[in-house]
Amino acid sequence: MIAQRTGTTALRRVTANPNAVFTSTFAKAAMSQMQTRQATIQKISADEARSILDKQRLNRPVSPHLDIYDKQQTFFGASIWQRFTGSGFSGGLYVFGAAYLAAPLLGWHLESASLISAFGALPVAVKSGVKFLVAWPFAFHALNGVRHLALDLGFFMKRQQIVKGGWYVWGASLVSGLYLAFFL
Repeated sequence: MIAQRTGTTALRRVTANPNAVFTSTFAKAAMSQMQTRQATIQKISADEARSILDKQRLNRPVSPHLDIYDKQQTFFGASIWQRFTGSGFSGGLYVFGAAYLAAPLLGWHLESASLISAFGALPVAVKSGVKFLVAWPFAFHALNGVRHLALDLGFFMKRQQIVKGGWYVWGASLVSGLYLAFFL
């Protein structure tokens, strides 16, 4: 409230006596240092405007893209696989949820008992493969999520630690996926 009153009072004083503000020594010094340039307006055609814009764009720097990154850094691969596995799980949940809701209308049997009996009738090699295809992304997403949290907190930020951590996550997720698929 006080700031509004102060601003309003200052504005009233300037409007009452504008020359006192604009002719002060401070204002003269500030205005003498200002660079001014007269603006000119020309009517040009659309083609001329386009050519001027194209010339200006040639002087702009090109933004860096993926070419600037070092391809040897394994944490980029782990990062994108973290997104892939998370998207796969959430997408699978949505697809199964929609199918489960539509199953009675379409005559499908997606009840737990029918899914368990259908999965139990598969050969052991197929069951193990399906279990690994579900278990490995789960293990990778969980382990790499812990690694991402550690990196976000500022731990293991040296290059060698980042590289080793990436390889540890890949190895541990493969071993965990195989264990979950074949022994559980």
